[in-house]
Amino acid sequence: MRHQGSLFLEEDVPLALDEFQQFTVRTDKNEKSDIAGLGFVFLGLFGEVGSLLSALKKKQRDKESFSSYHDEVIEEFGDALWYFANAALRAGMNLSDIAERARLSLADWTYQGKAGPSTFEDLQKAGRAFAEPAEGQQVETSLLALAGRVGMLVSHWSSGQIRDNGDQLSADLVEIFRSLLIAAEEANVSLDAAARHNVIKTVGRWPEKRVWDKLFDDDFPDYEQIPRIMRVEFIERTHGQRQQVVMRYNGVNLGSPLTDNRLEADDYRYHDVFHLAFAGILGWSPTLRALLRIKRKSNPAVDENEDGARANIIEEGISTWIFNHGLRHGAFKHVKSLDYALLKAVRELVTGYEVAQRPLWQWEYAILEGFRVFRELREHRNGVVTIDLEQRSIVFERMS
Repeated sequence: MRHQGSLFLEEDVPLALDEFQQFTVRTDKNEKSDIAGLGFVFLGLFGEVGSLLSALKKKQRDKESFSSYHDEVIEEFGDALWYFANAALRAGMNLSDIAERARLSLADWTYQGKAGPSTFEDLQKAGRAFAEPAEGQQVETSLLALAGRVGMLVSHWSSGQIRDNGDQLSADLVEIFRSLLIAAEEANVSLDAAARHNVIKTVGRWPEKRVWDKLFDDDFPDYEQIPRIMRVEFIERTHGQRQQVVMRYNGVNLGSPLTDNRLEADDYRYHDVFHLAFAGILGWSPTLRALLRIKRKSNPAVDENEDGARANIIEEGISTWIFNHGLRHGAFKHVKSLDYALLKAVRELVTGYEVAQRPLWQWEYAILEGFRVFRELREHRNGVVTIDLEQRSIVFERMS
Protein backbone atom coordinates (compact mmCIF):
# COMPACT_ATOMS: atom_id res chain seq x y z
CA MET A 1 0.00 0.00 0.00
CA ARG A 2 1.23 3.46 -0.82
CA HIS A 3 -0.13 6.95 -0.34
CA GLN A 4 -0.74 9.50 -3.05
CA GLY A 5 -3.60 11.68 -1.95
CA SER A 6 -5.71 8.60 -1.24
CA LEU A 7 -4.68 5.08 -0.41
CA PHE A 8 -4.05 2.79 -3.37
CA LEU A 9 -2.35 -0.52 -4.19
CA GLU A 10 0.44 -1.08 -6.64
CA GLU A 11 -0.30 -4.24 -8.57
CA ASP A 12 3.37 -5.19 -8.99
CA VAL A 13 4.27 -4.75 -5.30
CA PRO A 14 3.41 -7.66 -2.95
CA LEU A 15 1.14 -6.59 -0.13
CA ALA A 16 3.06 -6.54 3.17
CA LEU A 17 1.60 -8.35 6.17
CA ASP A 18 2.36 -5.69 8.77
CA GLU A 19 1.35 -2.84 6.47
CA PHE A 20 -2.03 -4.48 5.95
CA GLN A 21 -2.30 -4.92 9.71
CA GLN A 22 -1.68 -1.21 10.28
CA PHE A 23 -4.27 -0.45 7.62
CA THR A 24 -6.90 -2.15 9.81
CA VAL A 25 -6.25 0.46 12.49
CA ARG A 26 -7.01 3.33 10.13
CA THR A 27 -10.28 1.75 9.05
CA ASP A 28 -11.37 0.38 12.44
CA LYS A 29 -14.80 1.64 13.51
CA ASN A 30 -14.75 -0.17 16.85
CA GLU A 31 -14.91 2.47 19.60
CA LYS A 32 -12.70 0.31 21.85
CA SER A 33 -9.29 0.61 20.26
CA ASP A 34 -7.29 -1.71 22.56
CA ILE A 35 -7.56 -5.26 23.85
CA ALA A 36 -10.89 -4.36 25.47
CA GLY A 37 -12.43 -4.41 22.00
CA LEU A 38 -11.26 -7.93 21.19
CA GLY A 39 -14.66 -9.50 21.83
CA PHE A 40 -16.22 -7.47 19.04
CA VAL A 41 -13.37 -8.34 16.66
CA PHE A 42 -13.61 -12.04 17.53
CA LEU A 43 -17.31 -11.96 16.70
CA GLY A 44 -16.46 -10.39 13.35
CA LEU A 45 -13.86 -13.07 12.63
CA PHE A 46 -16.29 -15.82 13.61
CA GLY A 47 -18.94 -14.29 11.35
CA GLU A 48 -16.64 -14.09 8.32
CA VAL A 49 -15.53 -17.70 8.70
CA GLY A 50 -19.20 -18.62 8.94
CA SER A 51 -19.81 -16.74 5.70
CA LEU A 52 -17.07 -18.80 4.04
CA LEU A 53 -18.82 -21.98 5.11
CA SER A 54 -22.13 -20.58 3.90
CA ALA A 55 -20.66 -19.81 0.47
CA LEU A 56 -19.31 -23.36 0.18
CA LYS A 57 -22.66 -24.79 1.25
CA LYS A 58 -24.49 -22.76 -1.40
CA LYS A 59 -21.98 -23.85 -4.04
CA GLN A 60 -22.43 -27.52 -3.14
CA ARG A 61 -26.21 -27.15 -3.09
CA ASP A 62 -26.81 -24.89 -6.06
CA LYS A 63 -23.74 -25.86 -8.11
CA GLU A 64 -23.40 -23.81 -11.32
CA SER A 65 -26.40 -21.62 -10.50
CA PHE A 66 -24.36 -20.07 -7.69
CA SER A 67 -22.24 -18.04 -10.08
CA SER A 68 -20.92 -15.59 -7.48
CA TYR A 69 -19.00 -18.26 -5.54
CA HIS A 70 -15.64 -16.96 -6.75
CA ASP A 71 -16.27 -13.37 -5.71
CA GLU A 72 -17.82 -14.31 -2.37
CA VAL A 73 -14.96 -16.59 -1.37
CA ILE A 74 -12.33 -13.94 -2.22
CA GLU A 75 -14.30 -11.30 -0.34
CA GLU A 76 -14.90 -13.42 2.76
CA PHE A 77 -11.25 -14.50 2.97
CA GLY A 78 -10.26 -10.84 2.74
CA ASP A 79 -12.69 -9.85 5.47
CA ALA A 80 -11.46 -12.70 7.69
CA LEU A 81 -7.90 -11.44 7.19
CA TRP A 82 -8.95 -7.94 8.25
CA TYR A 83 -10.53 -9.14 11.50
CA PHE A 84 -7.66 -11.50 12.25
CA ALA A 85 -4.98 -8.86 11.62
CA ASN A 86 -6.88 -6.36 13.75
CA ALA A 87 -7.29 -8.84 16.58
CA ALA A 88 -3.58 -9.70 16.51
CA LEU A 89 -2.65 -6.03 16.66
CA ARG A 90 -4.88 -5.47 19.68
CA ALA A 91 -3.16 -8.44 21.29
CA GLY A 92 0.23 -6.79 20.64
CA MET A 93 1.38 -9.21 17.95
CA ASN A 94 2.71 -8.39 14.50
CA LEU A 95 1.05 -10.31 11.69
CA SER A 96 4.46 -11.23 10.26
CA ASP A 97 5.51 -12.80 13.57
CA ILE A 98 2.32 -14.87 13.72
CA ALA A 99 2.89 -15.94 10.11
CA GLU A 100 6.42 -17.10 10.92
CA ARG A 101 5.23 -19.20 13.85
CA ALA A 102 2.25 -20.55 11.92
CA ARG A 103 4.33 -21.89 9.07
CA LEU A 104 6.81 -23.79 11.26
CA SER A 105 4.65 -26.91 11.23
CA LEU A 106 4.17 -26.61 7.48
CA ALA A 107 7.81 -27.27 6.62
CA ASP A 108 6.93 -29.37 3.60
CA TRP A 109 5.73 -26.22 1.82
CA THR A 110 8.17 -24.36 -0.43
CA TYR A 111 7.77 -20.73 0.52
CA GLN A 112 8.83 -17.71 -1.46
CA GLY A 113 10.08 -15.98 1.68
CA LYS A 114 13.61 -16.96 2.72
CA ALA A 115 14.17 -15.02 5.95
CA GLY A 116 10.61 -15.26 7.16
CA PRO A 117 7.35 -14.13 5.58
CA SER A 118 6.84 -10.39 5.21
CA THR A 119 4.17 -10.36 2.48
CA PHE A 120 1.05 -12.37 1.73
CA GLU A 121 2.77 -13.86 -1.29
CA ASP A 122 5.45 -15.30 0.99
CA LEU A 123 2.81 -17.38 2.74
CA GLN A 124 1.87 -19.52 -0.22
CA LYS A 125 3.79 -21.95 -2.37
CA ALA A 126 6.20 -20.42 -4.85
CA GLY A 127 4.90 -20.35 -8.41
CA ARG A 128 1.39 -21.25 -7.30
CA ALA A 129 -1.19 -20.39 -9.97
CA PHE A 130 -4.60 -19.36 -8.66
CA ALA A 131 -7.58 -19.88 -10.91
CA GLU A 132 -11.14 -20.44 -9.73
CA PRO A 133 -11.60 -21.14 -5.99
CA ALA A 134 -11.94 -24.87 -5.40
CA GLU A 135 -14.72 -26.73 -3.65
CA GLY A 136 -15.25 -30.27 -2.44
CA GLN A 137 -14.43 -32.43 0.57
CA GLN A 138 -10.93 -31.10 1.24
CA VAL A 139 -12.10 -27.51 1.19
CA GLU A 140 -15.00 -28.39 3.46
CA THR A 141 -12.70 -30.15 5.92
CA SER A 142 -10.22 -27.26 6.05
CA LEU A 143 -12.93 -24.63 6.51
CA LEU A 144 -14.59 -26.63 9.27
CA ALA A 145 -11.20 -26.94 10.98
CA LEU A 146 -10.75 -23.17 10.69
CA ALA A 147 -14.23 -22.58 12.11
CA GLY A 148 -13.43 -24.93 14.98
CA ARG A 149 -10.26 -23.01 15.83
CA VAL A 150 -12.07 -19.68 15.78
CA GLY A 151 -14.90 -21.15 17.86
CA MET A 152 -12.34 -22.32 20.44
CA LEU A 153 -10.86 -18.82 20.55
CA VAL A 154 -14.28 -17.28 21.16
CA SER A 155 -14.95 -19.87 23.86
CA HIS A 156 -11.64 -19.12 25.57
CA TRP A 157 -12.40 -15.39 25.46
CA SER A 158 -15.95 -15.70 26.78
CA SER A 159 -14.79 -17.94 29.64
CA GLY A 160 -12.04 -15.50 30.57
CA GLN A 161 -9.20 -17.95 29.91
CA ILE A 162 -7.26 -15.59 27.65
CA ARG A 163 -8.19 -12.16 28.93
CA ASP A 164 -5.11 -12.09 31.15
CA ASN A 165 -3.21 -14.95 29.56
CA GLY A 166 -1.12 -13.63 26.69
CA ASP A 167 0.51 -16.99 25.99
CA GLN A 168 -2.82 -18.73 25.47
CA LEU A 169 -4.10 -15.90 23.29
CA SER A 170 -0.92 -16.00 21.23
CA ALA A 171 -1.18 -19.78 20.81
CA ASP A 172 -4.81 -19.54 19.72
CA LEU A 173 -4.04 -16.87 17.13
CA VAL A 174 -1.16 -18.87 15.68
CA GLU A 175 -3.34 -21.98 15.34
CA ILE A 176 -6.09 -19.97 13.64
CA PHE A 177 -3.67 -18.45 11.18
CA ARG A 178 -2.20 -21.86 10.40
CA SER A 179 -5.72 -23.17 9.72
CA LEU A 180 -6.45 -20.12 7.58
CA LEU A 181 -3.34 -20.78 5.47
CA ILE A 182 -4.35 -24.40 4.94
CA ALA A 183 -7.92 -23.40 4.05
CA ALA A 184 -6.66 -20.86 1.50
CA GLU A 185 -4.42 -23.50 -0.10
CA GLU A 186 -7.22 -26.05 -0.30
CA ALA A 187 -9.67 -23.45 -1.65
CA ASN A 188 -7.13 -22.25 -4.22
CA VAL A 189 -7.37 -18.67 -2.98
CA SER A 190 -4.56 -16.11 -3.21
CA LEU A 191 -4.29 -14.41 0.16
CA ASP A 192 -2.62 -11.45 -1.54
CA ALA A 193 -5.63 -11.05 -3.84
CA ALA A 194 -8.05 -11.46 -0.93
CA ALA A 195 -6.27 -8.84 1.17
CA ARG A 196 -6.12 -6.43 -1.77
CA HIS A 197 -9.83 -6.88 -2.36
CA ASN A 198 -10.47 -6.03 1.28
CA VAL A 199 -8.37 -2.84 1.07
CA ILE A 200 -10.18 -1.65 -2.04
CA LYS A 201 -13.58 -2.50 -0.54
CA THR A 202 -12.80 -0.86 2.81
CA VAL A 203 -11.34 2.32 1.34
CA GLY A 204 -14.39 2.61 -0.90
CA ARG A 205 -16.60 2.53 2.18
CA TRP A 206 -14.45 4.38 4.73
CA PRO A 207 -11.82 6.49 2.93
CA GLU A 208 -9.12 8.22 4.90
CA LYS A 209 -9.91 11.37 2.92
CA ARG A 210 -13.11 12.02 1.00
CA VAL A 211 -12.28 13.04 -2.55
CA TRP A 212 -14.97 13.98 -5.06
CA ASP A 213 -14.31 13.12 -8.70
CA LYS A 214 -15.36 15.35 -11.59
CA LEU A 215 -18.98 15.31 -12.65
CA PHE A 216 -19.88 12.90 -15.44
CA ASP A 217 -21.12 15.65 -17.74
CA ASP A 218 -18.36 18.21 -17.12
CA ASP A 219 -17.02 17.81 -20.66
CA PHE A 220 -20.42 18.12 -22.32
CA PRO A 221 -22.09 21.33 -23.56
CA ASP A 222 -23.82 23.26 -20.80
CA TYR A 223 -27.22 22.54 -22.34
CA GLU A 224 -26.56 18.82 -21.81
CA GLN A 225 -25.45 19.23 -18.20
CA ILE A 226 -27.58 18.72 -15.15
CA PRO A 227 -28.07 22.27 -13.77
CA ARG A 228 -25.41 22.84 -11.15
CA ILE A 229 -27.95 24.39 -8.81
CA MET A 230 -31.61 23.40 -8.88
CA ARG A 231 -34.43 24.62 -6.65
CA VAL A 232 -37.34 22.23 -7.00
CA GLU A 233 -40.76 22.71 -5.38
CA PHE A 234 -42.70 19.74 -4.01
CA ILE A 235 -46.37 20.64 -3.76
CA GLU A 236 -48.97 18.27 -2.29
CA ARG A 237 -52.52 18.57 -3.59
CA THR A 238 -55.79 16.75 -3.03
CA HIS A 239 -57.34 15.34 -6.17
CA GLY A 240 -60.63 13.66 -5.40
CA GLN A 241 -59.86 11.24 -2.58
CA ARG A 242 -56.20 10.94 -3.43
CA GLN A 243 -53.16 12.92 -2.43
CA GLN A 244 -50.83 13.93 -5.25
CA VAL A 245 -47.43 15.55 -5.33
CA VAL A 246 -46.39 17.89 -8.11
CA MET A 247 -42.69 18.58 -8.65
CA ARG A 248 -42.04 22.00 -10.20
CA TYR A 249 -38.83 23.60 -11.48
CA ASN A 250 -38.63 27.15 -12.79
CA GLY A 251 -42.42 27.31 -12.77
CA VAL A 252 -42.79 24.22 -14.95
CA ASN A 253 -44.07 20.85 -13.74
CA LEU A 254 -41.56 18.02 -13.96
CA GLY A 255 -43.40 14.91 -15.07
CA SER A 256 -46.90 13.99 -13.98
CA PRO A 257 -48.41 14.34 -10.51
CA LEU A 258 -47.51 11.32 -8.37
CA THR A 259 -49.60 9.29 -5.97
CA ASP A 260 -48.44 6.47 -3.68
CA ASN A 261 -49.70 3.84 -6.14
CA ARG A 262 -50.75 1.46 -3.39
CA LEU A 263 -53.76 0.94 -1.14
CA GLU A 264 -51.87 1.72 2.06
CA ALA A 265 -50.45 5.26 1.94
CA ASP A 266 -46.70 5.51 2.55
CA ASP A 267 -45.76 8.88 0.97
CA TYR A 268 -44.06 7.26 -2.01
CA ARG A 269 -45.37 10.25 -3.94
CA TYR A 270 -42.34 12.14 -2.61
CA HIS A 271 -39.83 9.57 -3.87
CA ASP A 272 -38.50 11.89 -6.60
CA VAL A 273 -36.38 13.41 -3.86
CA PHE A 274 -34.06 10.42 -4.26
CA HIS A 275 -33.49 11.24 -7.92
CA LEU A 276 -32.50 14.73 -6.81
CA ALA A 277 -30.18 13.29 -4.18
CA PHE A 278 -28.51 11.06 -6.76
CA ALA A 279 -28.08 14.04 -9.08
CA GLY A 280 -26.85 16.44 -6.41
CA ILE A 281 -24.41 14.09 -4.70
CA LEU A 282 -23.46 11.48 -7.30
CA GLY A 283 -23.88 13.73 -10.34
CA TRP A 284 -26.04 10.98 -11.87
CA SER A 285 -29.73 10.65 -12.63
CA PRO A 286 -30.99 9.36 -15.99
CA THR A 287 -34.51 9.91 -14.65
CA LEU A 288 -33.93 13.59 -13.96
CA ARG A 289 -32.22 13.98 -17.35
CA ALA A 290 -35.33 12.55 -19.02
CA LEU A 291 -37.61 14.91 -17.07
CA LEU A 292 -35.45 17.92 -17.95
CA ARG A 293 -34.86 16.72 -21.52
CA ILE A 294 -31.11 17.10 -21.24
CA LYS A 295 -29.88 13.77 -22.51
CA ARG A 296 -26.31 13.88 -23.82
CA LYS A 297 -27.20 13.56 -27.47
CA SER A 298 -23.90 15.01 -28.66
CA ASN A 299 -22.45 11.58 -27.88
CA PRO A 300 -24.77 8.90 -29.34
CA ALA A 301 -23.23 6.10 -27.27
CA VAL A 302 -23.71 8.02 -24.01
CA ASP A 303 -27.19 9.10 -25.08
CA GLU A 304 -28.28 5.54 -25.79
CA ASN A 305 -26.59 3.74 -22.92
CA GLU A 306 -25.94 6.06 -19.98
CA ASP A 307 -29.04 8.22 -20.49
CA GLY A 308 -31.29 5.62 -22.11
CA ALA A 309 -34.40 3.79 -20.98
CA ARG A 310 -32.59 0.92 -19.30
CA ALA A 311 -30.51 3.24 -17.11
CA ASN A 312 -33.70 5.12 -16.26
CA ILE A 313 -35.44 1.89 -15.23
CA ILE A 314 -32.47 0.86 -13.09
CA GLU A 315 -32.51 4.18 -11.26
CA GLU A 316 -36.25 3.93 -10.67
CA GLY A 317 -35.74 0.40 -9.37
CA ILE A 318 -33.03 1.50 -6.97
CA SER A 319 -35.18 4.39 -5.73
CA THR A 320 -38.16 2.11 -5.09
CA TRP A 321 -36.04 -0.56 -3.44
CA ILE A 322 -34.20 1.74 -1.04
CA PHE A 323 -37.50 3.52 -0.31
CA ASN A 324 -39.13 0.27 0.81
CA HIS A 325 -36.02 -0.79 2.68
CA GLY A 326 -35.75 2.57 4.42
CA LEU A 327 -39.37 2.60 5.55
CA ARG A 328 -38.79 -0.74 7.28
CA HIS A 329 -36.06 1.03 9.27
CA GLY A 330 -37.90 4.20 10.27
CA ALA A 331 -36.82 6.07 7.14
CA PHE A 332 -33.25 5.82 8.52
CA LYS A 333 -34.04 8.57 11.02
CA HIS A 334 -31.49 7.43 13.58
CA VAL A 335 -29.12 5.72 11.17
CA LYS A 336 -25.65 7.06 10.45
CA SER A 337 -24.30 4.12 8.46
CA LEU A 338 -25.99 1.75 6.03
CA ASP A 339 -25.67 -2.00 5.89
CA TYR A 340 -22.89 -3.10 3.53
CA ALA A 341 -25.18 -5.65 1.87
CA LEU A 342 -27.54 -2.85 0.80
CA LEU A 343 -24.74 -0.77 -0.70
CA LYS A 344 -23.20 -3.80 -2.38
CA ALA A 345 -26.55 -4.67 -3.99
CA VAL A 346 -26.91 -1.11 -5.30
CA ARG A 347 -23.39 -1.29 -6.74
CA GLU A 348 -24.25 -4.55 -8.51
CA LEU A 349 -27.37 -3.00 -10.02
CA VAL A 350 -25.37 -0.21 -11.66
CA THR A 351 -22.49 -2.40 -12.86
CA GLY A 352 -21.59 -1.40 -16.41
CA TYR A 353 -22.80 2.19 -16.04
CA GLU A 354 -20.76 5.32 -15.34
CA VAL A 355 -22.09 5.69 -11.80
CA ALA A 356 -20.47 2.36 -10.85
CA GLN A 357 -17.30 4.46 -10.51
CA ARG A 358 -18.72 6.17 -7.44
CA PRO A 359 -17.40 4.65 -4.20
CA LEU A 360 -19.76 3.15 -1.65
CA TRP A 361 -19.35 6.02 0.77
CA GLN A 362 -20.87 8.39 -1.82
CA TRP A 363 -23.82 6.06 -2.35
CA GLU A 364 -24.30 5.86 1.41
CA TYR A 365 -24.19 9.64 1.73
CA ALA A 366 -26.63 10.14 -1.16
CA ILE A 367 -29.14 7.65 0.25
CA LEU A 368 -29.01 8.98 3.80
CA GLU A 369 -29.25 12.60 2.64
CA GLY A 370 -32.16 11.68 0.38
CA PHE A 371 -34.00 10.17 3.33
CA ARG A 372 -33.21 13.16 5.52
CA VAL A 373 -34.94 15.47 3.04
CA PHE A 374 -37.74 12.94 2.48
CA ARG A 375 -38.51 13.02 6.21
CA GLU A 376 -38.77 16.83 6.05
CA LEU A 377 -41.13 16.67 3.08
CA ARG A 378 -43.26 14.06 4.79
CA GLU A 379 -43.51 16.18 7.90
CA HIS A 380 -44.35 19.49 6.20
CA ARG A 381 -46.26 18.04 3.19
CA ASN A 382 -44.46 20.41 0.81
CA GLY A 383 -41.24 22.34 0.51
CA VAL A 384 -38.36 23.47 -1.68
CA VAL A 385 -35.46 21.09 -2.29
CA THR A 386 -32.20 22.57 -3.54
CA ILE A 387 -29.36 20.52 -4.96
CA ASP A 388 -25.89 21.92 -5.56
CA LEU A 389 -23.74 19.66 -7.72
CA GLU A 390 -20.58 21.63 -7.03
CA GLN A 391 -21.06 21.29 -3.28
CA ARG A 392 -22.53 17.77 -3.61
CA SER A 393 -25.42 18.73 -1.39
CA ILE A 394 -29.18 18.54 -1.06
CA VAL A 395 -31.11 20.79 1.37
CA PHE A 396 -34.73 21.35 2.36
CA GLU A 397 -36.54 24.56 3.18
CA ARG A 398 -40.15 25.16 4.04
CA MET A 399 -42.24 26.74 1.34
CA SER A 400 -43.20 30.32 2.17
